[in-house]
Amino acid sequence: MFLGEDLLPLLVLALGAAMAVGSALALVRPRAEVAEGELARAPVGRSAVMIAVGTLAAVWALASLLAG
Repeated sequence: MFLGEDLLPLLVLALGAAMAVGSALALVRPRAEVAEGELARAPVGRSAVMIAVGTLAAVWALASLLAG
């Protein structure tokens, strides 16, 4: 295969972890300066869903990499 047999699980691991960590950091550390028309904080419900989906994807990808 072009970039290795584990390309898809590696991509899912990277994107899932980035989604979870990025959403968590947006909740923990909001922007210092907020421009007009922007939210002062990230929406908690949407961020929680993104953290859950990202974590699930990262765990699935890690399990796929370790199993095979």
